[in-house]
Amino acid sequence: MIGSRSPLHRIALTALLWAVALLFLIPLLWMISSSLKSNYQIFEIPPRWIPNPPRWENYREALTVLPFHTYILNTAVISTLTIIGHLLSCTLIAYAFARLRARGRDVLFVVMLATMMLPYPVTMVPLYVLFQRLGWINTFLPLTVPAFLGSPFYIFLLRQFFLGIPRDFEDAARMDGANLLQILWQIMLPLALPAMATVAIFTFQASWNDFLAPLIYLQKPDLYTVTLGLQFFRSTYTTNWALLMAASLVTVLPVVVVFFMAQRYFIEGITLSGIKS
Repeated sequence: MIGSRSPLHRIALTALLWAVALLFLIPLLWMISSSLKSNYQIFEIPPRWIPNPPRWENYREALTVLPFHTYILNTAVISTLTIIGHLLSCTLIAYAFARLRARGRDVLFVVMLATMMLPYPVTMVPLYVLFQRLGWINTFLPLTVPAFLGSPFYIFLLRQFFLGIPRDFEDAARMDGANLLQILWQIMLPLALPAMATVAIFTFQASWNDFLAPLIYLQKPDLYTVTLGLQFFRSTYTTNWALLMAASLVTVLPVVVVFFMAQRYFIEGITLSGIKS
């Protein structure tokens, strides 16, 4: 038991956790250090961790050389629409799989889970042909509309959470005259906030960091996302690693901020969705 461990054991365990955390933080710390250096200081041997002097103007130059404000705005629009689409579609489908009784429900659920075994390269070409015939290339539609049709992983996550909610809440609401949508909106969704926050964080991280899908469907520079902007930045300014590190750090910050703001809901949603059945 944790309470019976000796102080020396707890100190050793804490030191090990700090060492592992520091190991994972080293790339981030090096990126921060490099973003404040001149270009030649990045490749000094032995490496210099603390810039002398720090070049804060790297951030201004990195964000003005290319229209990163446009890239960030495009990515924010795509991420917001994707989050809304996943929360709307996955919540409705997951609640139906968890609570509604219908013939073949479990078979459909297994078929839906089986689609997770299809790797993206298998569906990439058919999807591109479909979106091209719809005239959606060079628009945000291929990156946002599929989110309104559900995601198997998020549906599974929310279904597990709904299964863990006692049916007594729904029975009491039905006795008060509530219909199905009222039960979902007024009873189930407030209880499912941790799981929905988990879905929102996963969706935001995946959409913000997505590189392959924008690379396929967006060919106009004014539609680029931050990942395409960084790649374009690297191919255009190959030798200026200091500016590249500054731009990369700026694009990473929104993901870090969102995670820490919703960390409590994220951990609770993962824990409860994993242990309920």
